[in-house]
Amino acid sequence: MYERNGKSGTSRRTLLAAAAGSATAVAVGGTPARADDDKRHDQRLRALIARMTLEEKVGQLFVMRVYGHSATAPDQADIDANLKEIGVRTAAELIAKYRVGGIIYFTWAHNTRDPHQIADLSNGIQRAGLAQPRGLPLLISTDQEHGIVARVGKPATLFPGAMALGAGGSRPDARRAGQIAGAELRALGIRQDYAPVADVNVNPANPVIGVRSFGADPQAVSRMVAAQVKGYQSADVAATAKHFPGHGDTETDSHYGFPVIEHTEEQWGQLDAPPFRAAIAAGIDSIMTAHIMVPALDPSGDPATLSRPILTGILRERLGYDGVVVTDSLGMQGVRTKYGDDRVPVLALKAGVDQLLNPPKLDVAWNAVLQAVRGGELTEARLDESILRILRLKAKLGLLKDPYVSSRGVDRTVGIPAHLRAADRVAERTTTLLVNEGGLLPLSRRTRKKVLVVGADPASPSGTTGPPTTVLATALTELGFTATALSTGTAPSAAAIAQAVAAAQDADAVLVATYNVTAASSQKTLVGQLIATGRPVVALAVRNPYDVAHLPDVRAYLATYSWTDVELRAAARVIAGRVDPAGRLPVPVQRADDPARVLYPIGHGLRY
Repeated sequence: MYERNGKSGTSRRTLLAAAAGSATAVAVGGTPARADDDKRHDQRLRALIARMTLEEKVGQLFVMRVYGHSATAPDQADIDANLKEIGVRTAAELIAKYRVGGIIYFTWAHNTRDPHQIADLSNGIQRAGLAQPRGLPLLISTDQEHGIVARVGKPATLFPGAMALGAGGSRPDARRAGQIAGAELRALGIRQDYAPVADVNVNPANPVIGVRSFGADPQAVSRMVAAQVKGYQSADVAATAKHFPGHGDTETDSHYGFPVIEHTEEQWGQLDAPPFRAAIAAGIDSIMTAHIMVPALDPSGDPATLSRPILTGILRERLGYDGVVVTDSLGMQGVRTKYGDDRVPVLALKAGVDQLLNPPKLDVAWNAVLQAVRGGELTEARLDESILRILRLKAKLGLLKDPYVSSRGVDRTVGIPAHLRAADRVAERTTTLLVNEGGLLPLSRRTRKKVLVVGADPASPSGTTGPPTTVLATALTELGFTATALSTGTAPSAAAIAQAVAAAQDADAVLVATYNVTAASSQKTLVGQLIATGRPVVALAVRNPYDVAHLPDVRAYLATYSWTDVELRAAARVIAGRVDPAGRLPVPVQRADDPARVLYPIGHGLRY
């Protein structure tokens, strides 16, 4: 396969082939014979490392963003963005200049237009990597959590997110979702997925994790994390448990601030650690750090990403993890608060990190690591440790043998009917019915045929149809209702509320989509005035299930945990009675007037 680029010497091909030949031994371990295989395999990988220049070694540690749909011919606007932020024109130039070990795909960077384009971009990146002297394949990654965080959209298969899967409670469903999602990513050339989220979301006010978590019960979260890890990795995609040591109990978003987790060490061990232990036991390939401070684990005031006591003392030594450790994005404020962008990558490596993800200024970060080695702050042997872990992973994933993907593979795998049907069935098992007074649900097509769908229309997650009110109205119409959509927004104005109330007069029932309702939210006013019309009102929390606590007068309430199409369509089938609600709350819902009291406990969920 490497003959394609025509620039690689026989000795490098021989080394790569030899390193790839025993790659499976890395994942097996156990017997003395296997230990010998592992040792020989590492010797081959070390031979690759020994041939690298120091600059090439530094590059292998970085995973970088790049703008454009093509590795060599992006649009002019993307060339301009690359020149401004990175000082190169294209992904190929980025690889040639910095010899980066990985590239991360983003929707906003225009990397993920459609499946065939993504596959072509991945192949172009791999050709560029292998065209270099002593060239190596790259590890291409993305955040494809599903639910509210997804970089690859339709026509790829989109599954319910973590909290929805937590509500479904099915480990086979979680594993199947991971396996299908992994197979589709692999067909696109994406071999490292920054999922699953292993954080235990015990704080309803958490602005950054929330429904990205499987729930609030550490043991339940652990089971789902392990299932997803096995699913992704059965498809030869590296799963990534995040965000170590646990980002579930914070009211600060580490993208914009520096969260402090006040758990004691005992609380951390009981609450935050179990999902990461489960991920490690399941053979997790990579773990992502959190830009948070945990004083009980490290009183220095450093973020976990830069903490040797946390990453080496706890993750490596206490938990026994020897896989790849990747930072969360180094452009986030949580890691930049205390130190400058030149110190962060050096301190992360000293703490025990292997991959440095998406620094704001690559030239600053890359040169800082280079100078730290030349100046003696970091040893070249320390870099070699991390590069060996990265190459082990690339070998395990088959990248050293053949990093390319095919158009035929895309057509046979991505968004195929069997995968889409599986996503629909999984979603049906996650929809959670919280309230159903008087048996209002399921709605009858005979007596409640005309349905008005109003409410919040947050921007749709990547690649979904949206907006939510339209998706719901369309789905209900396809199920035999006459449904109309009227978007009133996340903060409906008095005029929007009046319009909705007027439209409700001509409806047999009203469906309201709510989004992060608070005590002061005008969404409460909207729902209250719709109830006052006398029309039956059904509310659907399209993100946080906690909304129900602020709307006690609604006769029927459901939770979908996301507003992606697959979840909204499943909710419509539940509302119409085509399937029974099966989800159970994976988090408790506290009373709005007394947060110390639980309104609906973990496990609450009604049936028809």
